[in-house]
Amino acid sequence: MPPNELKDFTPWWNGPDWLRQPSRFWPSLTAPVHEEFPPDQLEERIVALPAQIIPPNELFSLYSSFTKLVRIVAIILRFRHNSNPQNRHEKRTGFLSTVELVQSTEQLVKIAQEERFPHDIADVLRDGQVKRNSRLKMLLPHLANGILRVGGRLRNAPVTYNQRHPMILPDKHPLTDLILKFYHLNNLHAGPQLITAAVRERFWPLRIRDQARQVVHSCLRCFRCKPDVMEQLMGELPTERVTPTLPFLRSGVDYCGPFFYRTSRKGAPTKCYVAIFVCMVTKAVHVECVADLSTSSFIAALRRFVARRGKPQLIECDNALNFRGAKRELDELVRLFGTQQHQHLVTSSCAEDGISFKFIPPRSPNFGGLWEAAVKSLKKHLRSTLLNTILSLDEFLTLLTQIEACLNSRPLTQLTADPNDLEVLTPGHFLVHRPLIAIPEPSLADVPMNRLDRYQQTQEYVRRIWKQWQSEYLSGLQPRTRWTQQRDNIKVGTMVLLKDDNLPPMKWRLGRVTQVFRGDDNFVRVVAVRTKDGEFRRAICVNPKEIRTFPACHMRKPEGN
Repeated sequence: MPPNELKDFTPWWNGPDWLRQPSRFWPSLTAPVHEEFPPDQLEERIVALPAQIIPPNELFSLYSSFTKLVRIVAIILRFRHNSNPQNRHEKRTGFLSTVELVQSTEQLVKIAQEERFPHDIADVLRDGQVKRNSRLKMLLPHLANGILRVGGRLRNAPVTYNQRHPMILPDKHPLTDLILKFYHLNNLHAGPQLITAAVRERFWPLRIRDQARQVVHSCLRCFRCKPDVMEQLMGELPTERVTPTLPFLRSGVDYCGPFFYRTSRKGAPTKCYVAIFVCMVTKAVHVECVADLSTSSFIAALRRFVARRGKPQLIECDNALNFRGAKRELDELVRLFGTQQHQHLVTSSCAEDGISFKFIPPRSPNFGGLWEAAVKSLKKHLRSTLLNTILSLDEFLTLLTQIEACLNSRPLTQLTADPNDLEVLTPGHFLVHRPLIAIPEPSLADVPMNRLDRYQQTQEYVRRIWKQWQSEYLSGLQPRTRWTQQRDNIKVGTMVLLKDDNLPPMKWRLGRVTQVFRGDDNFVRVVAVRTKDGEFRRAICVNPKEIRTFPACHMRKPEGN
């Protein structure tokens, strides 16, 4: 019914006439509907209340810079001012003034508020306050020059007017995004907390913390400095770690340093390094002092290690140049021994049983966590013992040997709760009874101890040590201490960043994954990445973090696989 007819329609305002009579005169509820409303007079109507979504003004999408948008609007307002004939004597020329820029900003805020808060503005104009179900009721907004500002409780604070009554901004609006990005860049790529504090000195965006985090996350430069890290389920232990062998038969090696010692009392300090050999099975440690980082110095340290611990079958290490040089020279030595015409039987045997090297992926220290932990322990002992003291060479070598004994006395398993159990399994148990040339011995587990001679008792003692290693230490390697979640494998064509400790984050190389290397469990933990400087092989999850992929807003669609 039209409003002009509704105002004179008595049943709407006063109800039906029979309602004023006693209840006995009311009509019966059992009366059929069709008697009062014939079928030809019935009309079905579908009432719909569609929610009209007003898209943001196209003005906010013209520029991606808040500063440029404000200046363009200021120029438009100047043009409108100068085009008015009444202002022909007050034309604005020259550079944009601060007043014009402030007016331009307020005009943009007014447009955004009219798009998102039309009902709140009408309520404030009519009643002086918003309704109880309004989103702005906690802010107690008021209108100043047509702009909704926060009422707040800082009226008596000695701060500026904008800080006492900041302009309210709608959330998820293009203007709010531009303002937050402006403050993010103006404060040198500030984080969400600093953006929130800076913006609220003039504006009051709704749900600012969520939007500030989104602005920081979508910033390309901030992402390059702290991107998302690829992870994969922690891999299975290799065969070298879980197969009982002679100590140091399968070893890992790493360098640490530099350290300094004095050759004389008043002489200048001399630089040196420490090579740490770690048994892959027993965690036994052998420490050697190395003069420098050359290949010849490492080969000399390797020869001293072999002479005192026996020749290893496998040595694992990282991709340092001195290690790669040692592998080339050892391979050349084996080839030379193999091609001599009249070689001795022992020489031939040594050439056939040459030491093999196995390299972990470049810059992937998590693949060599065993010797990295030994390096950390050695540095801790040296740091707490030496402080700033510089020892002589003899004193330094003595200290290294004593630290080696301490590292070989570390418990491999936890102590039991039995107060009578005073012994725990350590790497030293495996070193005491280890001959340089071992001969396979039969098991003496079923023979009573009193029937064994001295040599057999010693061998039975060694067997019990290995049994304790299998029952206590090996079972302790079962749980995964890190990377417990299974992730999707990285695909060929993914854009990644390669971290370089010698370069700032903005100089890190950008590359694309060209090849993936799957483990025995079909998980990808090593990839080949092609950059403008060539192709490199890297691990996806390292400590410190190495390969980092772009988030969805920066990632290109993978090509191929």
